Amino acid sequence: MSRINVMRPWLGPEEVAAAAEVIESGWVAQGPRVAAFEQAFAEVQQAAHAVAASSCTTALHLALVVAGVRPGDDVVVPSFSFIATANAPTYVGARPVFADVDPTTGNLTAETVTAALTPATRAVIAVDQGGVPVDLDAIRAVTDPRGIVVVEDAACGAGSTYRGRPVGAGADVTAWSFHPRKLITTGEGGMLTTPHEDWAARARMLREHAMSVSAAARHASVLAPPEEYTEIGFNYRMTDLQAAVGLVQLGRLPAIVARRREIAAEYTEALADVPGLRAVADPTWGTSNFQSFWIEAGAELGTDRDGLLAHLAEADISARRGIMAAHRQPAYAGAEHLPLPVTERLTDTTLILPVFHQMTGEEIGRVVAAVRSAARR
Repeated sequence: MSRINVMRPWLGPEEVAAAAEVIESGWVAQGPRVAAFEQAFAEVQQAAHAVAASSCTTALHLALVVAGVRPGDDVVVPSFSFIATANAPTYVGARPVFADVDPTTGNLTAETVTAALTPATRAVIAVDQGGVPVDLDAIRAVTDPRGIVVVEDAACGAGSTYRGRPVGAGADVTAWSFHPRKLITTGEGGMLTTPHEDWAARARMLREHAMSVSAAARHASVLAPPEEYTEIGFNYRMTDLQAAVGLVQLGRLPAIVARRREIAAEYTEALADVPGLRAVADPTWGTSNFQSFWIEAGAELGTDRDGLLAHLAEADISARRGIMAAHRQPAYAGAEHLPLPVTERLTDTTLILPVFHQMTGEEIGRVVAAVRSAARR
């Protein structure tokens, strides 16, 4: 038997040709391909403005900066998320305030956000965890009257929908990831989208050391105009090599989403009668891209989460533990937080099954058989 990985990006000769074309052009840093990728991504996500960045983490950092989050502010975040969600507020000197999540979706809710608000709350980072769309309208009904900015962490969200539109379309500012674990990849890379033109313009400057004249504009001039550095900026640029790959990947997105939803449906049907096992599903307000297909191992399953992972590994199947709890990590040791019972339960009982575009029916069958045999054992 060959190993089944938890994820494999769908890359082909088209991406190779796109990268080769950039190399042949001699312009490999941030330039025309990045601009084209930004425009195309904005159109797909129904966003007014898109700003490419070096990662989703740097896009989150820029999002908080342009949203006006400052030292001394509080930012409500889910602990049930990759640690970058909590780290971004610390980069601007703010305090991440951990909120609990919904037991079904793994996302923040209006109720869990409300419980975590403080007089110093300036922003909320709402995550589309594993591609499951967060109920943004319900959260904004809490935050908008209080003047609190909502930043959507759509790292996993490309291809998911919320109330008939792409996720992120209703947020003040949204951050996206193109890491190889996501549906579309540029190797590393991220994007910021926002309806606010002034926020997008500032993010474009900040990602290039806050230069008053972009590097692309300077290189396009025989006699480059002098530049000024209007504030402390960052080096968060994407390269044209990455953007060229991203443009091809963006064209693959509908097919990737369709195939992942097919695989998720097969898993759901095949495992529906396993006692004590619950699979992630679409919420009533949207559709998931199933960036992660996670299952929860309940008491009736006959084995715990780690036992199930070990059994899958014996079958040469690489699954993963569920989403981490950031508040348990040494980096946040001693940080005060509300009780987070749902976060801790989901972190201890969930695991992610393999899902990738090229996955065969035989591979799906192997995963299902291994899960079922672990439950019997």
